[in-house]
Amino acid sequence: MEKILTFTLNPTVDKSAKVDNVRVEAKLHCDTVRYEPGGGGINVSRAVKKLGGSSRLVYTSGGFTGRKLDKLLEQEELNLKSIEIEDSIRENFIIFERASQQQYRFGMPGPKISDSEYQMIFDIFSNIENFPEYFVISGSIPVGTDDKIYAELAGLAKKRGAKVIVDVSGPPLKAVMEEGVFLIKPNIGEFQQLVGKELQDEEEIKKYALKFVNDSCCEMIVISIGAGGALLVYQDKAKFMRPPTVPIKSKVGAGDSMVAGMVLSLSQGNSIENAFAYGIAAGSAAVMTPGTELCRKEDTDRLYKSMI
Repeated sequence: MEKILTFTLNPTVDKSAKVDNVRVEAKLHCDTVRYEPGGGGINVSRAVKKLGGSSRLVYTSGGFTGRKLDKLLEQEELNLKSIEIEDSIRENFIIFERASQQQYRFGMPGPKISDSEYQMIFDIFSNIENFPEYFVISGSIPVGTDDKIYAELAGLAKKRGAKVIVDVSGPPLKAVMEEGVFLIKPNIGEFQQLVGKELQDEEEIKKYALKFVNDSCCEMIVISIGAGGALLVYQDKAKFMRPPTVPIKSKVGAGDSMVAGMVLSLSQGNSIENAFAYGIAAGSAAVMTPGTELCRKEDTDRLYKSMI
């Protein structure tokens, strides 16, 4: 039985292609289009599998794009359950420009979630038998959805005995902090938005992170600082770790791979600090892969061994 459950409220089909140059008002001829499943929790579950683990994935699905997403996920042989909604889910668009080696990412807002669909989501989670030990809520919410939905789901999961891991931003993250969860993983920009001001240095970041932990907003915070590394704060401890130097092909999926590495390691009984290191290794492995591809186990394991 899986120890990890993920939820994606605002999934996507990522549509990507390459072009020689991006030019204003010119007809741009792209090469072969690639379609991949996307959305926070979906990518966490996909990365967990790539790392040799397993999870249960729950996500919303609607319209033509939803049917395409269902087929893409079935091909990856994940343990999944789709929640059928009336509105069509989104399709994001990613263009890689060969001349500059730069990537352009266009994210769409997502479907409307009706009141009855909102309630259906909670009913499904309330009726899950043998609720897994770790519940990962990751990704944006569709425009118009109640900012408290993730906090309410976190409260439900906590009552079922789960440790809740959240990777969201903005008002939904603030609501989650009021509920109190096991782990949050903002990047530095999202953390500064949460604090309400720009933080000047590592010591100031630690101070605010420790305050959130001491105020029982969460048991742990992992703040990713991109190429600069990541900071782990829990109890009265703070640990900063730099990622290994790797060739960067694409930063897409690095955060989701990091969450996957951490939750998989924790579910296997490893220490918090070892799970933190494995998460950084998985995130670093993800930037080594092109396009929207996630981490690879062989890269992750090799990088992890070099860090411990």
